[in-house]
Amino acid sequence: MFKRYLEFQRNSGISPYIWFILYILPFYFIFQSSSMIVMISGTILTILFFVFYQIAFFSKGWLVYLWTFILIGISTASTSLFSYVYFAFFLAHYIGNIKERRTFLILYFAHLITTTLSINITIVQEEALFIKQFPFVIIIWISVILLPFNIHNKMERGQLEEKLEDANKRISELGKLEERQRIARDLHDTLGQKLSLIGLKSDLAGKLINKDPERAKGELKDVQQTARTALNEVRKMVSSMRGIRLEDELITITKILKAAEIDFDGVKELDLKNVSLLTENILSMCLKEAVTNIIRHSGATECRLTIDQSWKEITMVIKDNGVFRIPAEGERKGHGLRGMRERLEFINGDLKLVKNEGTTLIISVPNDVKQEQGEMI
Repeated sequence: MFKRYLEFQRNSGISPYIWFILYILPFYFIFQSSSMIVMISGTILTILFFVFYQIAFFSKGWLVYLWTFILIGISTASTSLFSYVYFAFFLAHYIGNIKERRTFLILYFAHLITTTLSINITIVQEEALFIKQFPFVIIIWISVILLPFNIHNKMERGQLEEKLEDANKRISELGKLEERQRIARDLHDTLGQKLSLIGLKSDLAGKLINKDPERAKGELKDVQQTARTALNEVRKMVSSMRGIRLEDELITITKILKAAEIDFDGVKELDLKNVSLLTENILSMCLKEAVTNIIRHSGATECRLTIDQSWKEITMVIKDNGVFRIPAEGERKGHGLRGMRERLEFINGDLKLVKNEGTTLIISVPNDVKQEQGEMI
């Protein structure tokens, strides 16, 4: 405990030499008395004050009030008996280090009132003593008024800085985690779709190699081209994490649905205005994930896509005639509907699932820039 106290005193912002002088000063005033009883009682009071002062720094709850009022009593007695007001400085320093604001204010005003009264009764009314001690009395009284607030505000600022630093570290960690998850989702969606297409076309080529060799060669060329496209996309994603345009994604899903022998009734011509790359990228990723789920899980034979833009929002509807199946626990964990919702949260988007004569996904995102109603079709 004593080592902790010394460390605290060292870091209090007040020079150790000043503390040393303040610890010795009481004995100078005590030993000026000609009475042995007064000197003994003064020495005992001083020793008790410093012992209780050290204990008070490590007290909590109601003990803070107890030790503070005991110290105030000793300080008042020392002022009355020996005209020693310097204990008030120690108390001001201690009260300033009280964390709980209500306790701080109560003890601050209690100390200020008792110190002012004891100085007025003991020193101010004694003209000769007042003139002799005037500079010291003014310094102590100003310290009693200002020092507690100065220390308390400094301590609160330090605590806020520590909390801010902890919060920044936490935000940084969460940001890194979110970035890892986002990259994992992007890689999964990009590679997953392309690999699915490669697998489907490879299976089709295997079936056609004896029946229709020319068509099988065409499918294998598509496999080769898709593999190169996937490699190129991964390289670009890793190097610059570029966004994927919705128009490019429509071409890709048209090919993959055709390879999966699913009839596709999609958007013939995309006409979106004032849409940011971020919004378009997220819509592309959601479309990619939705189509991948249709091929892998739904058993659908038909898929329909509509994309509409109003003055308020962009709505993308993906409908199939398959059966909605919830993936088994542990299967594709972190992707699927949850992955799409996480993406859409970044742009305040929304996702609705309707299970009626197939499965319908309704994705809506707000417009980045509001357009004039006359410009909208």
